[in-house]
Amino acid sequence: MRLIWYIAVGGAAGSVTRYLVGVAIQSRSGLDFPAGTLLVNLTGSLLLGFLIRYALATPAISPEIRALLTTGLCGGYTTFSTFSYETVALLQDGDWRRALLYVGLSVGGSIIGVLLGMAGAQQVLSLRQAL
Repeated sequence: MRLIWYIAVGGAAGSVTRYLVGVAIQSRSGLDFPAGTLLVNLTGSLLLGFLIRYALATPAISPEIRALLTTGLCGGYTTFSTFSYETVALLQDGDWRRALLYVGLSVGGSIIGVLLGMAGAQQVLSLRQAL
């Protein structure tokens, strides 16, 4: 249960940081492009890569702190970092086929999921208006 609290604290910090960074970058960029989300995904992946490599190579970082920083902080900041790390792990294992399948299913499936979710919400909205 103690580990769960570490992850929860890291997740809360990551989520708040994601919001603050995303809004700050998006409002300053003036772009009609999700620059804030892109920056969060890129920096989250960079941070997770660093933290995992460093934390697993030294006994100075306890499993609780490692979970707080990786699953908690980076996971709350962006789950894209976890996706990126898992893809790299598959590639490092020489499993190119599964890596490509994972990328294709994750990106394509997620886009389809968003489209289906939006269509479902539209149906609910239409039903509510009909009442």
